[in-house]
Amino acid sequence: MFGFKSKTSENGTDKHKPGLFQRLRARLNRGDSWLTYDLANLIPGGRIDDNVLDELETRLITADVGVETTERILSGLRKQVARKELGDLDALLKALRASLLAVVKPAAVPLVIDQSVKPFAILVVGVNGAGKTTSIGKLARRMKDHGLKVMLAAGDTFRAAAVEQLQIWGERNAVPVIAQAAGTDPAAVAFDAIQSAKARGIDVLLADTAGRLHTQSNLMEELKKVKRVIGRVDPRAPHEVLLVLDASQGQNALQQARLFNEALGVTGVVLTKLDGTAKGGIVFALASELQLPIRFIGTGESAEDFDEFDPEDFVDSLLKRKEQE
Repeated sequence: MFGFKSKTSENGTDKHKPGLFQRLRARLNRGDSWLTYDLANLIPGGRIDDNVLDELETRLITADVGVETTERILSGLRKQVARKELGDLDALLKALRASLLAVVKPAAVPLVIDQSVKPFAILVVGVNGAGKTTSIGKLARRMKDHGLKVMLAAGDTFRAAAVEQLQIWGERNAVPVIAQAAGTDPAAVAFDAIQSAKARGIDVLLADTAGRLHTQSNLMEELKKVKRVIGRVDPRAPHEVLLVLDASQGQNALQQARLFNEALGVTGVVLTKLDGTAKGGIVFALASELQLPIRFIGTGESAEDFDEFDPEDFVDSLLKRKEQE
């Protein structure tokens, strides 16, 4: 088995985490924390009451956490307020942090490559514009940096530009790309790719697919066909169905995840574009309502802005205030 923890420095600390953490906090909050900003002014005489929790409720819901998940986060805090256990802002934030972590920690399940399986086939799916091809490129680089032999499959045969984009990533990372002419049956590309990967002793095959609306049943059926065809070469394949979601889509991303999961059995999620207008609330909704493993998050265009999902870093990036810098 092979996991993808970030490389560490000689003293055992993560070389990438501080930079990623700072960028994540800056991009989610655009300054001070959207979740905790100005809360001190809402606490008359330093007393935590229902009005403060109502304000937190509003902020969570408007950040795409969702009504059901928001209630789960705040239910314990309401009981603590009723018992007068939260005496000041620091106590409230400590309790809020624990409540947020309770929701997202179970979803922090890293991708593990079974090296007894060659190739370990990863089918990458999602709607148009979510960032599938870019995520594949970043994953290929990450895996190659960890010493794995990687191959890409250009399964988005509807757009010549998508094939070209994947080939550019292949050249950049010096990994082979299996591609065919535009309009070719995507299932045929996937079949050729997994056979080629098997013959060449490839460790990981990353298979791109055409972006599609989750509401287009004929295109979802085509994805099911791709999955079935890969399974003819190895009945256990694909070993990972990785769904790429645009975090800025909010509750719509949650609906996408539901339908892709029903159709294909999603085994992991990549959340992209946390550097956009998103506040990150969709992370809690995904974790609470669908219990899907969140493998990676993307906070920018560069390879350094892509890393494993770390629940503590993520929650702290939401809660950290300017005065704590």
